[in-house]
Amino acid sequence: MPSNRSMPPGPVIPELPYADVPVAARWLCSAFGFRERLRIGSHRIQLHVGAGAIVVVEGSATPDASGCRVMVPVADVDAHYAKAVAAGARTLGEPTTYPFGERQYSALDLGGHRWTFSQSVADSDPASWGGELVNP
Repeated sequence: MPSNRSMPPGPVIPELPYADVPVAARWLCSAFGFRERLRIGSHRIQLHVGAGAIVVVEGSATPDASGCRVMVPVADVDAHYAKAVAAGARTLGEPTTYPFGERQYSALDLGGHRWTFSQSVADSDPASWGGELVNP
């Protein structure tokens, strides 16, 4: 398969609809630490963070109806949380450490999409918390 500079990296690339694409992209960069990668007019903007990417697209889908949620690994979830709160993100709780070895918080963006930010804090045996590692 040839390389294509127009495509963001990643095996799965979520496209999230917003009424105002440029405003949403600026907000996601400010609140959640994304960086703009490619702009296509005012109707489509690619953003990236680490090795992941999303595409902000023009649209008016209701996030609750789609059931789509996005999880992003971060190096320091507490610092990320503080930055998101300062930028006006509606958080759904403070960062919490879970038995499965992750420290996470969730927030809603200005379009109502739910984001979970996760920091690995321990290597946890899935069997210790009720999980089953099926295909390592």
